Amino acid sequence: MPDAKDMDLVREYAARNSEPAFETLVRRHVSLVYSVALRQTGKPAQAEEITQAVFLILARKAARLRPDTVLAAWLHETARFVSASFLRGEARRRRREQEAYMQSQFQESAADPAWEQLAPLLDEAIGRLGKADRNAVVLRFFQNKSAREIAAALNVHESAAQKRLNRAVEKLRAHFLKRGVAVSAGALIGSLSVNSVHGAPAHLAASVMAVSAKGTAISTSTLTLIKGALKIMAWTKAKTAIVVGASVLLAAGTTTITVKGIAHHREESVWSRITRCDLKQMDSAPPTVSIRPTRYTPQVAGAAGSAGKVLALYQPFDVLLARAYDVSPCRILPLTPLPQGDFDFIASVPQRQKEALQELIRQKFGITGRRETRETVSCC
Repeated sequence: MPDAKDMDLVREYAARNSEPAFETLVRRHVSLVYSVALRQTGKPAQAEEITQAVFLILARKAARLRPDTVLAAWLHETARFVSASFLRGEARRRRREQEAYMQSQFQESAADPAWEQLAPLLDEAIGRLGKADRNAVVLRFFQNKSAREIAAALNVHESAAQKRLNRAVEKLRAHFLKRGVAVSAGALIGSLSVNSVHGAPAHLAASVMAVSAKGTAISTSTLTLIKGALKIMAWTKAKTAIVVGASVLLAAGTTTITVKGIAHHREESVWSRITRCDLKQMDSAPPTVSIRPTRYTPQVAGAAGSAGKVLALYQPFDVLLARAYDVSPCRILPLTPLPQGDFDFIASVPQRQKEALQELIRQKFGITGRRETRETVSCC
């Protein structure tokens, strides 16, 4: 199977639990994964454990990987996550140990002094690239692919692949410059081409196969690594979150809509006509934004929206926030305790219903939200 494509091998393993397919993937990519882990930890033994964990995750997730996945880039990203899981437990010693290791490890690399500064920053920098840029960089410098091969993998023209690669290199240079490492594009390309992948120990592929595909017992520390990495990977999918806290967190530039002018009797007249979650009863509702502790039972619980009108009965507070900020409830990260119990709420103003709900939540509960986009969301 040496000539088979990565995702063909992944599908073969997922469908038939094929050890030869998985072994081909391991031997093809073990040095890439090991190199990422070694740069992050600075210790070969720890890098080997991280490498085993990465391929265990691949074995678990093989059936769920998208057909257009660039496996090398996926493994690079997963190796970063597993390394982060490992380093979280050794945060106090990480920098000192890594610097000491890098100093000894690269003393013989006098011909490329730039790499000594780039290596500790490289994988974080690649992780901050967008998916397409990251795929191009990993294929070029970790897999030694040509522009034509990169274009085929990304399903773009060769010239577009080369432009994307050039832009990605410039983004990496900018990242390094912000951290005090100035390097030219030519020097960066040269360093990446020569140093990105170090050969994994000869026994490591066999060790990974024994643990991943042949059912050898997994150590407690490796299981802990996998659990932590999977948690980080799950959170990374939710790149946009609503952070909810005190009113001082209100993001600059948020549009404020005054709702004080809505008459109390008007709210009550609307509520009095609603006995179940039915938008038909909202058709003639006057402009209203209202939130109150629920007066209904679970039997009528529900939420709906149409033509700019939102109505919900017997809903927890996080659902109210999700409606107001247009996110999934699972992406709400509260900084302060949220009100308990269930609520009814209406927003039937002609325009900007979400902003009106946000303002009313601030007025009644002293809570505001802000959007945050993160490459990785740390979970305690």
